[in-house]
Amino acid sequence: MVRKIIKIDEEKCNGCGLCVNACHEGAIELVNGKARLVSEEYCDGLGNCLPVCPTGAIEIIEADVKPFNEKAVEERIQQTKHKKEISCMCPGSQERIIEKKETAASSQVVKPSVQDVQDLSELINWPVQLALVNPYAKFFEGSHLLIAADCVAYAYASFHKDFMKGKITIIGCPKLDDIDYYYEKILEIILNHDIKSITVVKMEVPCCTGIANIVKKAMIQAQKIVPYSEVTITTDGGIKD
Repeated sequence: MVRKIIKIDEEKCNGCGLCVNACHEGAIELVNGKARLVSEEYCDGLGNCLPVCPTGAIEIIEADVKPFNEKAVEERIQQTKHKKEISCMCPGSQERIIEKKETAASSQVVKPSVQDVQDLSELINWPVQLALVNPYAKFFEGSHLLIAADCVAYAYASFHKDFMKGKITIIGCPKLDDIDYYYEKILEIILNHDIKSITVVKMEVPCCTGIANIVKKAMIQAQKIVPYSEVTITTDGGIKD
């Protein structure tokens, strides 16, 4: 049948992968560093991937192709989710607790060593990116959970000291990533662990409200309302009243 479908110009494609995240049907993959349409049946022709492409490599065309197949898309989405879970098992994403060493206080003024600088970090878990964390990771059990927008740590200078200390930290961007996938991850974390509290730290920009909304929605869906606090950081690095 003749219908609308995307066409990708591989010469223009820079392999950024933004279109992969933008496509809710899982119709696009990166193959050898280039975006590829996996199957005609997966593409609904709506073009959600077009606005995010920085090089203009994607266009909508009309072509004689297979019809859009919702059932195939559902199966595709489930496969994609499974792959994402498996990706957490790669060496760089394996879960671990980062042990902190107690250091003796000193009144001497000395140049900080590499170890001194490392001790300023309050990070106690790895990985931290919400797309990479395993929702069944042991470090979530009995934890105080900090869920923060990516930009917060760059905007607020004392992020480690004021927010991360003593908390399991996970970060994400509701604008650039799949918000539904985020929701499912957070729901699984809440359902499967005894979470003591949740703190959401977001930026004042409108898109950042999404990360707070999905946390609240997940608690309601899980029927587990834990102590919750929400902090908004201004773009100039302050805390919004």
